[in-house]
Amino acid sequence: MMVPFSSNGVRLSAREWVVVIVIVAALFCLGPLLWELAEKFEPGPDYRLPYELSNDYRLYKRYCRWACSQYKTLVIGDSVIWGHYVPKDNTLSHHLNEIAGQVQFANLGVDGIHPVALAGLMKYYGGPITGKKVILHFNPLWLSSRKHDLQSEKEFHFDHPKLAPQFFPNIPCYKASYSKRISAVVERYVPFTSFTSHLNKTYLNSMDLSAWTIEHPYDVPKFEIRNSKFEIPRLEGAAAATATDIQWVALETSLQWRFFQSSVEILKARKNRVFVLVGPFNEHMLKGKSVDTYRKMKEEIVAWLNQNGVPYYMAPVLASELYRDASHPLSDGYAMLARNLFENNSFRKLVVGNGAAGQSNGARQQRAE
Repeated sequence: MMVPFSSNGVRLSAREWVVVIVIVAALFCLGPLLWELAEKFEPGPDYRLPYELSNDYRLYKRYCRWACSQYKTLVIGDSVIWGHYVPKDNTLSHHLNEIAGQVQFANLGVDGIHPVALAGLMKYYGGPITGKKVILHFNPLWLSSRKHDLQSEKEFHFDHPKLAPQFFPNIPCYKASYSKRISAVVERYVPFTSFTSHLNKTYLNSMDLSAWTIEHPYDVPKFEIRNSKFEIPRLEGAAAATATDIQWVALETSLQWRFFQSSVEILKARKNRVFVLVGPFNEHMLKGKSVDTYRKMKEEIVAWLNQNGVPYYMAPVLASELYRDASHPLSDGYAMLARNLFENNSFRKLVVGNGAAGQSNGARQQRAE
């Protein structure tokens, strides 16, 4: 007797295949949404994205949505905002909340998020940030060399490559294969792929399920977003500052500066009120011509902000003992920076009202002290 098909364990009729396709499509489309409804996510006071999940952009988007519903003002930037050398209750946003006398500022910093990556983060995952007050940090450190500015022709494995442009404009030091580039683009637009990436990063230590099972044969994944295991380095004080003649990248040719401008434009286009914080950079580490070049660069940054109607605060140089390195303040440095911000009229106008009359009791108390 002739067998019309080759041997199979299961054979489906056309109708059964339709049912299978409908079920798979439903899981593909609704799975991420249903999972998010079931997944426990309870950010507490001074929450910041766990260090180990810095590249979980789906989680960042969810945190953005939550922060927008709870806070009046969002503080966005790199590890300076995240607070790399301080515990979560000593970050800039924490000190701003203390001075304001209320929980008003959310820490939306991401460790290692240079301006090229930040523009991608805002474009593809920052959609919930709409109609809010935003403090956007710019760290001049990213312009301190062609390597930091991603202009080096030699391959350089920088942070957050999936957020960088994959095809245009060209990032000279980015040499990823076409398959990786296409995968990064797909993840931005297809919720199911970002969902599976989220599961791998959050619960499976960035491994797929089969690899995780082999390594943990007797364990069951705990489907709960974990707190960070990142340990703040034990610091006795500021690191020894070595004066350096930094080879600054010109603002007009800088990739990082161009993409920072894009972040400002993206946020403004979504009807956010954007306030830019520049620095504080540890100028005690500069020597030679780099001092004059840096001061000229600051003037050019201010000129662009003024030209585009963006309120800003150019942070003054803190005392050397308040820095850990070229750009990260220590706890007392963040406290000083927060006080300085509340002394700035443009800042007070943005976050608490017009002029000195708009200051909170906490701000007035800090000034009295």
